[in-house]
Amino acid sequence: MAINRRDLMKLGGVAAGAAVLPTLSAAQETSPRSRVTSRAIDALTSMKDQAKPITKEERRARLEKARELMKQNSLDAVVICGGTSLVYFTNIHWWLSERFSGLVIPAKGDIFFVTPAFEEDRTREQMATGPLGSDTDVRTWNEDENPYAKLAQGLADRGIKTGKIGVEERTYFVYADGIAHAAPAMQMVSAIPVTAGCRQIKSEHEIALMRLAAKVTLKAYEAAYLTLKDYKGDKPATQNDFAAWVSAAHQKLGFQGGAGVQVGEYSALPHGSVQPQVIHENEILLMDGGCTVEGYESDISRTFVIGKPTDKMKKVFEIDRRAQDAALRTAKPGVPCENVDAAARKVITDAGYGPDYKYFGHRLGHGMGMDGHEWPYLVRGNKLPLQANMTFSNEPGIYIKGEFGVRVEDDMHITENGAELFTPQSPSLEDPFGVA
Repeated sequence: MAINRRDLMKLGGVAAGAAVLPTLSAAQETSPRSRVTSRAIDALTSMKDQAKPITKEERRARLEKARELMKQNSLDAVVICGGTSLVYFTNIHWWLSERFSGLVIPAKGDIFFVTPAFEEDRTREQMATGPLGSDTDVRTWNEDENPYAKLAQGLADRGIKTGKIGVEERTYFVYADGIAHAAPAMQMVSAIPVTAGCRQIKSEHEIALMRLAAKVTLKAYEAAYLTLKDYKGDKPATQNDFAAWVSAAHQKLGFQGGAGVQVGEYSALPHGSVQPQVIHENEILLMDGGCTVEGYESDISRTFVIGKPTDKMKKVFEIDRRAQDAALRTAKPGVPCENVDAAARKVITDAGYGPDYKYFGHRLGHGMGMDGHEWPYLVRGNKLPLQANMTFSNEPGIYIKGEFGVRVEDDMHITENGAELFTPQSPSLEDPFGVA
């Protein structure tokens, strides 16, 4: 990997106290597998059997809930195309392309699906894995036909010619525009009250899957951390080496996952930099990522130092942990989302890292589930009251440009009486997993 001038200086010993941590030796690099294994990774065992799939009955109940919310929000139909909402309700995995394909949930009458004629078999094959039966109405269109006219006719066949069509938020504009032209007497509106209304309150099963995902990611992070601590070789470890260890550890645990890794001054950029980075002793390393378990996401950040952190680093970490604690104490049913952000932000600004967004430049957290980021959000201005079984990231950060950044992030579950984190919090920069 190419390195920049700053890293060349460090490799040449110009930067005092920044000893380069080694990675794989030249001999070991001949095997691709050897690049991503270690004693810590090899010691992991699969947790795949702990993940129980969402059932057809659960998805059927979701569709019933969607129809209840449609009535409450005066929607006559909802259109959902490729993406996680389609999977959430039907277990149909589809993509967005120039060819329209989508689920239509009418307020009255049977659900139907519109798809290209050459995709009918694939559509019906996937329907069989979810709550939609083999007799579900599938409206097909050939390449010289208008798919939106097929959708409008399907609604008309159910007596729906006027009213409101809710469009799922991640739907292409061209789809919504096509529907609007094919059904000009109907109004296109957001389906968020229905889709987020269903998805933001998690079932016990969903909570269990997210808890497992968080546990898996923390184990993978710890294995990568121990690999870095224990590894001896003659080449410097890079951010990509560490990321490869994180991915390999997730795979050994039975799931697909990974992390973005930022080192030193680049950790002050919340989502990192494209610059190649070498890992040195006594510098911050910040990793942020997760995995997917039966469609449900984890999102965890850990910040640590191999070697000796400065007093300033330790102080900033301690402030950030207190901010995470404040958010956790504040979060409970009935409390507005914005209050949780405010509690963490006050700790950081009162400690001298303000005002406002100067050092803590992003919201405290985001809703989580099948998407890493989904409704609702823990941000100023969001007065939505928390409800039991909402799930969020809790991720305060302090970013000092040109020096370093610190973020601690765990996934948070709103309980009946308060809130809990799915994973143990990070104890310190020197011992981020409590294994010292």
